[in-house]
Amino acid sequence: MPDLDRPDSGSAKDELRFVVCGSPGEGRSALLRRLPWDAGTIWSDRRKAVADDVRNLLAAASRADLAVVLVDAGKGVETRTRFDSYVARLMGVGWAILVVDGMDSVGRDEGAFSAVAAEFRAFADAVGFESVSAVPVGAPTGENVDTPGGNMPWYGGPTLMEMLETVGIDRGDGAAGEDRAPEAADQFAVDLVWTGTRPMLPERRYAIRLADASAIAQITDLAHRIDVDTLGRMAAKTLGSNEIGYCKLSLGRPVALDAGAGGRRRDAFELIDRFDGTIVGAGAIRFALRRASNVVWQDIGVDKAARARAIGQRPCILWLTGLPAAGKSTIADRVEQKLQASGRHTYLLDGDNVRHGLSRDLGFTDRDRVENIRRVAEVAKPMVDAGLIVIVSFISPFRSERRMARELMEQGEFLEIFVDAPLEVCEARDPKGLYAKARRGDLANFTGIDSPYEPPENPDLRIDTTRLSPDEAAAEVVGLLQASASGP
Repeated sequence: MPDLDRPDSGSAKDELRFVVCGSPGEGRSALLRRLPWDAGTIWSDRRKAVADDVRNLLAAASRADLAVVLVDAGKGVETRTRFDSYVARLMGVGWAILVVDGMDSVGRDEGAFSAVAAEFRAFADAVGFESVSAVPVGAPTGENVDTPGGNMPWYGGPTLMEMLETVGIDRGDGAAGEDRAPEAADQFAVDLVWTGTRPMLPERRYAIRLADASAIAQITDLAHRIDVDTLGRMAAKTLGSNEIGYCKLSLGRPVALDAGAGGRRRDAFELIDRFDGTIVGAGAIRFALRRASNVVWQDIGVDKAARARAIGQRPCILWLTGLPAAGKSTIADRVEQKLQASGRHTYLLDGDNVRHGLSRDLGFTDRDRVENIRRVAEVAKPMVDAGLIVIVSFISPFRSERRMARELMEQGEFLEIFVDAPLEVCEARDPKGLYAKARRGDLANFTGIDSPYEPPENPDLRIDTTRLSPDEAAAEVVGLLQASASGP
């Protein structure tokens, strides 16, 4: 451990910020009781310093200078220890103190301590810690925590408190070139720790919160997942709870990585579910990607308004969503026929038809469904730009992706139509025999059976297909279009 000069009180250097992590249990509780939390070198708020779960660990490590890593001598360096330490290093912590507790269980043997310390140092070196110190302790009695221990005479080093008291952190008075404005970017390579209860889905939109900025973000590519035990890079299409991955992140607008308030590192970020506001992931930015800066928007003389005037209609999307066999495709077909008969210019995007071409490479996992709707929305957008009334008939089971499609359009251009029928009614209809296959276990990831459907909370129109015929339902959709503020 570097023994830096202790800075003068009141300077930018006078607070050591550290996070306690590693093995949970009685040893850690005893250790925490021994630490004087009101000391000037230690955070007084335990919630910031003690990593009881991954979210606390991420929050604390993004502000910490040092990790106090607790290991049970009898258990050695476990997966939990590796995970916590990896996350701390990922979030920018450069120094670590390994606290080896439970020495009684190994007969206070120096060799056992040295073996645990060597194992952890090898791991810490592999993940890039700058310095690691190790101390054997008896946390319940305070031996080598705050008082020298006589039961381990072979250890002649400092106590844990002496280590903490002799460390001074110089965060600097500003980097060279600090007067230059930080460069903004909208694509980044990042290390991500997923904390959500549901899997991470590439291309889904999340809110991102950095030190001094926020935006909408999408994970555009998951390169690999990290196995903290082997440090191997594992192929993965998604991340589960408490898994770590290396990803590409695309933001809805460029952001500059300014220095953050409250000691938060400028490259740290949180991902937030846009519906319930929960934090579902956090991590650190490795570097900005410059690919988007090489592409500029080409101005075109004929715009959407001119195209709409030429064909005499206001373009929009009629987005029909609902369970399989609710009646979406039938209603969409009747709607297009009615609009064509009245001289309107339309195009119908049907879920099954699109999977024969544009999305033929996709399956029906949640991840593939997200990508399918992203593609359809991106195709529908230029069709609206061409002046067309676009009818989209897709199960589109997730609110997040329907919201994404709406946000691609201008105000009033997206009309969400919930084709509503109870599951038992849809299953009784079962025109393609798909519900029967799903019930037999021959068809996986079928919406309504073993894959969720999230009904719209505030659709522009709800159609009850147990009450209305296809022609009556289509008439209601056309009526909605005509009643909209600037409809045809």
